[in-house]
Amino acid sequence: MNQPHTVTVKILDKDYQVACPEEQESELVVSAKYLDKQMRSIRETGKVIGLERIAVMAALNISYELLQASEHSGTGDPAPNSGAMEGLNRKLDDALYQLRQLEIG
Repeated sequence: MNQPHTVTVKILDKDYQVACPEEQESELVVSAKYLDKQMRSIRETGKVIGLERIAVMAALNISYELLQASEHSGTGDPAPNSGAMEGLNRKLDDALYQLRQLEIG
């Protein structure tokens, strides 16, 4: 029986074993590095506490970037609007702050 190919990626100093086809290993590594960069950026703001929340924020940011890129593809428009991204980040930060206050109280 053929063993699945596994790749070890490091995200926020933790190792994760991920199964993927050998021909997609380089894309997986690049994706993991991008996710790590996004999560580190969120963690460094000090506004988001906890690995799970940092991961959710990173996933939302990356999803937003993907949606913006797909909307702009073929139109010649530049990449995602940084002002819109900042607004979304503020809204998410406010929601997470309120959630933390509920958990503390």
